[in-house]
Amino acid sequence: MANSLVVSLKIWFSVLGFVMVLTLVYTLSVDGLPFRKELLTPWMTATLVDFYINVVFLAAWVLYKESNWISTTIWIILLVCFGSITTCAYIVVQLMKLPTQESRRDPINYILLRHPYKDDVEQKRKHSPVVITRVIFIVLGCLMSGTLVYTILTDGSPFRKELLTPWMIATLIDFYINVIALSVWVAHTSSTFVAAIFWIVLLICFGSIATCIYIVQQLFHLTTQDPVYLVLLKSEDRAESRYEGTLL
Repeated sequence: MANSLVVSLKIWFSVLGFVMVLTLVYTLSVDGLPFRKELLTPWMTATLVDFYINVVFLAAWVLYKESNWISTTIWIILLVCFGSITTCAYIVVQLMKLPTQESRRDPINYILLRHPYKDDVEQKRKHSPVVITRVIFIVLGCLMSGTLVYTILTDGSPFRKELLTPWMIATLIDFYINVIALSVWVAHTSSTFVAAIFWIVLLICFGSIATCIYIVQQLFHLTTQDPVYLVLLKSEDRAESRYEGTLL
């Protein structure tokens, strides 16, 4: 079962990355470079804010995962510049590194966590930015909520045909591929199937607002003494990690 999940994820994210590459190449060929002032309509600006708030969380995960600053910097720059192409490439790379034994146990946990992660448990009582992280994502959620309300008030509904320019369509595809990646994490950490579906629907409908709410909710399940990386895990795995920390 776990092995088939790993294979499915490799195929799925490889295909999604390829789709985004084709979308990018096609859009460049039919609509030119995106660095043009006329493309920054109010709804394109709002979509980019939405997109990059999700990128903040993905970049934070990369920052946690990578062991040296050079690889961290490279991956984060690629995330900012190429969006979901980088997200898919990074996930596939992590899947390729997956040891056979781990692929039979809990591959999602292995992909999400830095390895070895004993150091995280040992450091958890020395420094924990849980409160700071809560504040950051509350602020980001409020920023996106304000952006959404302001754009609706000043530019009307987003459901208008004239808004669907080639670069807007490409940006939305980019955005929703990242949403798929986030949905895998949400499904993994949700306590029930119903809860997973509920949050994934919110992610699809409200984008980074739902992302921020879900992250903050998960952070409030942690104590101020817990390491922030526990937010990546299911509740039962968090309990196990805390138990390991008390033994250390």
